[in-house]
Amino acid sequence: MAARILLIEDDPSIREATALGLGAAGYEVEAVADGVAALDAFRARPPDLVVLDVMLPGLDGLTIARTIRAASAVPIVMLTARTDALDVVAGLEAGADDYVRKPFELTELLARLRAALRRAIPADPAAGSVRRLGPLEIDEAGLTVRRAGQEIALSSTEFRLLLELARRPGQVFTREVLLDRVWGYDYLGDSRLVDVAVQRLRAKVEADPATPRLVLTVRGAGYKAARDATPER
Repeated sequence: MAARILLIEDDPSIREATALGLGAAGYEVEAVADGVAALDAFRARPPDLVVLDVMLPGLDGLTIARTIRAASAVPIVMLTARTDALDVVAGLEAGADDYVRKPFELTELLARLRAALRRAIPADPAAGSVRRLGPLEIDEAGLTVRRAGQEIALSSTEFRLLLELARRPGQVFTREVLLDRVWGYDYLGDSRLVDVAVQRLRAKVEADPATPRLVLTVRGAGYKAARDATPER
């Protein structure tokens, strides 16, 4: 079954051309032009992935991303014409998994979407296992994380990032390696994706995100999962 994509873009020419291109690539596309219609469409028929423009009439893209992320782990790829790094980071902090700058080539967008969809596919249950990282129980097959029996709502990207680190506790991963293994695409050294994802992950899994004990920074090198993290008592 074709993946369903909700495309939210107010520019008619970009919306039509992108919808046609995604449809030709085999996706089922629903395209809307503003934030209110976007949320209505999302709630009426949740998609497999959201392509979201930052600048929208009514509700802006950041508000839409936060609203969707509060209720769903669906992958979100943002479209932005802004060049300021702070705007890109704001989109990622709002819950986007990735971003594409306008003007963009359809091939680039398709590559990002395919990678985002792959991250959201559960592993083969027969090959899955439950890993522990301190108080966390990480279910590889179910794409879920629990702490003291309570599930923690992670996006698919946040889950993949945690799992990649937890599989090799104590091993330092550079940002470039994490970009390749988690995002699955050549991001030309854009470390903001990793840094913001780690920040969001810590906010959800650490008892005190300001003093992380599970996902650690190795200054000048990258990140690692704590080797000696202990379960909570």
